[in-house]
Amino acid sequence: DQMAVHVPLSRKAQKEAKEMMLSVHNILSPAHGRPIATPTQDMVLGCYYLTVKRDALEDAALPAFKDTEEAIMAYHTGNVELHEEIWVRLDGKRIQTTTGRLIFNDSLRKAVPELSKDLGYIDEVIDRKRLGKLVGEFTRIYPTERVALLLDTVKRLGFRFATQSGTTIAVSDITVPPAKKEILANAEAEVEQVELQYKRGLITADERYQRVIDIWTKAREAVTQAMLDGLDRFNAIYMMATSGARGNISQLSQLAGMRGLMADPSGRIIDLPIKANFREGLTVLEYFISTHGARKGLADTALRTADSGYLTRRLVDVAQDVIVREEDCGTTNGIILEDLREGENEVIEGLQDRIIGRYAQDDVVNPESGELIVKANEEITESLAKAMVKANVTQVKVRSVLACRTRNGVCVKCYGRNLATNKSVGIGEAVGIIAAQSIGEPGTQLTMRTFHTGGVAGDDITAGLPRVEELFEARKPKGQAVIT
Repeated sequence: DQMAVHVPLSRKAQKEAKEMMLSVHNILSPAHGRPIATPTQDMVLGCYYLTVKRDALEDAALPAFKDTEEAIMAYHTGNVELHEEIWVRLDGKRIQTTTGRLIFNDSLRKAVPELSKDLGYIDEVIDRKRLGKLVGEFTRIYPTERVALLLDTVKRLGFRFATQSGTTIAVSDITVPPAKKEILANAEAEVEQVELQYKRGLITADERYQRVIDIWTKAREAVTQAMLDGLDRFNAIYMMATSGARGNISQLSQLAGMRGLMADPSGRIIDLPIKANFREGLTVLEYFISTHGARKGLADTALRTADSGYLTRRLVDVAQDVIVREEDCGTTNGIILEDLREGENEVIEGLQDRIIGRYAQDDVVNPESGELIVKANEEITESLAKAMVKANVTQVKVRSVLACRTRNGVCVKCYGRNLATNKSVGIGEAVGIIAAQSIGEPGTQLTMRTFHTGGVAGDDITAGLPRVEELFEARKPKGQAVIT
């Protein structure tokens, strides 16, 4: 591979690089405002191993300690285990926890003493998701230097306990569930019934195809569930997948469950499943079926990366002159935001998350008491957004760049908060470029994903990037909706 190296030469350039490019100043992503500097892989595994707990004895039989120091000392002298439940007195309260969780909290406390006051005692399993949320909470409360200190502490803890756990992978870790034979036999019997109905002319070819696929999808899910139920919670591969350190349940299922249905290069699901897994080994025909998906993954990764780069370039081209030009354009228009739903019940993104960092267009009042929650043209902070949801406000009219009247750009009030700094956007910020790159960057990730799943049906992403292009260019979708 080739790479360009850019060296800041002048003092001014070096100062700018330090202020803008140093990792400490780039903990939050400008695309979505969530942390990008979060622990990964071994660090996640170590924190998970440290905070997971074994099934407890009776409450009465648990060892008790007067404080954190005594409990940690008992662990070092070999009197209690890392995952064992214990009673301990903490800040004048008696709590039930594990030695590992005490060590986790104690280390963070030593890095930032006021942490326990701000976040309380963290008494739960720390996996990748929880770590992400934790870093988000750190960034909300503390200045960046403190956050960097906490991140370093988590990194050291994670590495130390990942090493101590001695987690490794052996073929013997992959246990095929005994219930698999029975699940497959039942699925085969169901498929036989469907084939019989088709031969007798009771169902169409399409119905047969759909039913067969449904049967095998359910069978794969049942095998996966049986496999998960049979795995020890401290099994190395299981810990890696559930903690989010490496791999996922789908890959675990291909190793120990069944590979399931594959898609051919056109994206159509082949109705002949791969019943084996990698532990048992594939038959010649199964191997042949799975080559489709694997080859498509390789080809996609090579070809689609270029498409994604091209999309980014086009987006940058149209958005490059969108710059924050003034404080307030004085528009009276805005857009109404409410819960983003799929169907009736499923909320994709709640109102609270959508309005944080925006400016209210009109006064927002409590519908019951009539008291003012947010004044017009005031920024909606986390606490104000929470207050609105609590007061059962379902719609909020906010300022939006779509209604901004600034010439050759947008204004601060219409744009709202800069997600990378959690402060109002500054005048002169190239928000158009930020928006274009925020869409372009995950586009590259989309193309990589088929490669990692090995073409298992349902995971194909080619729909991803072309669909994004269709939306931007307002074209009709290629695959028309099926009328049911």
